[in-house]
Amino acid sequence: MSEAKVHLDRAHGLKLLREMMRIRAFEARCAELYQAEKIRGFLHLYDGQEAVAVGIMQALEPRDAVIATYREHGQALARGIAMRPLMAEMLGKLEGTCRGRGGSMHIFDRATRFYGGNAIVGGGLPLSLGVALADAMQKRDAVTACFFGEGAADEGEFHESLNLASLWRLPVLFVCENNRYSMGTPLGVAEAEPEIWRKAAGYRMSGEAVDGMDVVAVEVAARRAVARIRQGGGPHLLECLTYRFRAHSMFDAQLYRTKEEVASWRERDPIVRLHRWLEQAGHLHGDDLAVLGAEVAAEVEDAVAFAEAGTLEPVEDLERFVTMDEVPS
Repeated sequence: MSEAKVHLDRAHGLKLLREMMRIRAFEARCAELYQAEKIRGFLHLYDGQEAVAVGIMQALEPRDAVIATYREHGQALARGIAMRPLMAEMLGKLEGTCRGRGGSMHIFDRATRFYGGNAIVGGGLPLSLGVALADAMQKRDAVTACFFGEGAADEGEFHESLNLASLWRLPVLFVCENNRYSMGTPLGVAEAEPEIWRKAAGYRMSGEAVDGMDVVAVEVAARRAVARIRQGGGPHLLECLTYRFRAHSMFDAQLYRTKEEVASWRERDPIVRLHRWLEQAGHLHGDDLAVLGAEVAAEVEDAVAFAEAGTLEPVEDLERFVTMDEVPS
């Protein structure tokens, strides 16, 4: 764990632990619902990467914006989207965050300024510039946190977005969730410079790497970066070195990595690491862990019941939102 964790108090430690446990439990239940054919289409799970979303969100305020990836359920929960409508969206129900039209890869919630998951690799990067530019022009003193995977560093949008963000000094925190394999290609095979954070220097932008399996290390780095951005320091690239315990998607046979490798990374499980540290520091008492687990399990089952009891959008409304109902004058 990072040295910064010696300053972690019980209340904040339990908050971080609970948020990561919520994501893990939500994703596990989604995997079951997918196998039961209640969640359709694609499903990309966040297991193992919880420390990144939870750590980053601690540094953000309600006025800030978030651009997500297609592996965004954890990011959505950490941002504060309620679990009931999130699960309803997963099941394609009208009560979902996008009326069931977005599904797993396109979560959106205006109230929390969560401006969407994106099925296109790197597709959220240019969107983050538009949001940040609008905020800057309206003097909102807001930061846009843009999540993307290391595979997006191969895309033109990555380089174009870093270039323009730096040129215009836009208030963007670029968060690279480096889980090392993209869809299945080892990073060293695809990148001449596999340390993504170093690419920031080519655009005269600050950048750094952090242990993405350590929630407090991520939070400390994110708070430092966000404070710098708010003070007019320009955009920042934060590479979080993390690992997904599950397959890239539910269709992935994972032939590119061994079970032994996955097992070795599970020893660095961010949830286990935090609760062990809390125990050692005397912040975890008696049945705290069991109580947290029961509360999270109950919340997940309540969300599933809500979603399953939800309604499907009427067939006669399927063309709604495809074209504008009326053209604004």
